[in-house]
Amino acid sequence: MINTDELKIYKCTSEALPEYSTIPIEFEVKSIYEISEATDNSIGFTFFEKPIPPWTKNYDQHESPENWVNRWNLSNWGFYLAYHNSILVGGIAIAFNSPGIFMLEGRKDMCVLWDIRIHPKYRNLGIGKALFETAVDFAKTNKCKLIKIETQNINVPACKFYKKNGCHLGSLNLFAYPDLPNEIQLIWYKEISEL
Repeated sequence: MINTDELKIYKCTSEALPEYSTIPIEFEVKSIYEISEATDNSIGFTFFEKPIPPWTKNYDQHESPENWVNRWNLSNWGFYLAYHNSILVGGIAIAFNSPGIFMLEGRKDMCVLWDIRIHPKYRNLGIGKALFETAVDFAKTNKCKLIKIETQNINVPACKFYKKNGCHLGSLNLFAYPDLPNEIQLIWYKEISEL
């Protein structure tokens, strides 16, 4: 853990996306959640963490945060940068009240944790938790009842992180990514109780 007095989180605008984009988001996939349907005629799924040969996933290969401004109106989004001893170590982007963001389902009482990234040298030190708490504060400020989060079965550390921070798995989609048939979409929710 790091000394939280040395961690500073600043709210910024979409103009900071070039700086935000410099924080690496890639991670090593060492295991996956293998998901199978229940075999006893009931409705449900079972999850099993399965080790696999390591490989690297980089979400920025599909879309850089710098391109978001060209795709959506980001005026209602929340952007935050985290610094430790003046070094940029992490960031978070929260989508809110934005037409065209299908994950928001047209709701104004829900926000989406769109992106969270911690520099690899600073992972597992409490920065992610501090940024997640920033997202919860953003949701409360905007009178949201839920935070919605998308991840995949290949990102086991993220799934464990969200569960540890009070999120609940709400749905899964076996066919969400036609170009990535081995990845399963997992949608997590964090209920916001204090409005």
